[in-house]
Amino acid sequence: MRIVAAFILLLGSHIACAEGLQSRLTPGGIYVGQAAPGSRIVYGEQPVRVAKDGRFILGFGRDAPLQQSYTEYLANGQSKTVNLTLKPREYDIQRLTGIDRKYVAPDEKVLSRIRSEAEQVREARVLDTDQSDLFNGFGWPVKGRISGVYGSQRYYNGEPGSPHYGLDIAVPTGTPVAAPANGIVRLADPDLYYSGGTIIIDHGHGLFSSFLHLSEVAVAVGTPVKRGEIIGEVGATGRVTGAHLDWRYNWFDQRLDPALLTVD
Repeated sequence: MRIVAAFILLLGSHIACAEGLQSRLTPGGIYVGQAAPGSRIVYGEQPVRVAKDGRFILGFGRDAPLQQSYTEYLANGQSKTVNLTLKPREYDIQRLTGIDRKYVAPDEKVLSRIRSEAEQVREARVLDTDQSDLFNGFGWPVKGRISGVYGSQRYYNGEPGSPHYGLDIAVPTGTPVAAPANGIVRLADPDLYYSGGTIIIDHGHGLFSSFLHLSEVAVAVGTPVKRGEIIGEVGATGRVTGAHLDWRYNWFDQRLDPALLTVD
């Protein structure tokens, strides 16, 4: 079964550090690197934030090339390229029925709202702050039955949709949702068209967690939150077939697998 295989994959993933946030060298995963003192890191053509202790992260999307590399520019003027090889993975296919037609093919009159909300979400995930608590790793916002996995291709009423980029946890409406790590709330909206009640938390270094379909949003934009602090409640708002938490991570515009970032 592919859902089970997705979690078995975690056991074989590359681990860069023994405690806290760990490297998972596979699409949807991250790399936790260690730079020499005074070094700069460039990934592609973009500079990457380096923490005071030299740690930094790179994130790999669902369809990332398996061959990756970054360049470290040393303080003495020299540079070196580090090559990384990602482990391939397969994705689950899910078929959902009974979805309201307005969510599968929205009327023209709601498309402007959808575009506006998509831009609102994008803007919430462009910051690159120096918070470094993320290196301690992430906990679970809720515990429950896994009903949907990262990377799966969903069909709505027989029509293919975009791949799913979250981890769905099926728990009842009203279940408290906890912040998985310290951070700052960058978006808190009770009613987005697709995702309903939505919260986005900035954990630093371009890493953001998102919580969708909430029945209650209990935090405001700009609010610092601590790991374990209640930020809202599970619901069935937006495009859903039942109550659950859709939990997601982004490294800037790269969508990551929550199961690969969680340490407990």
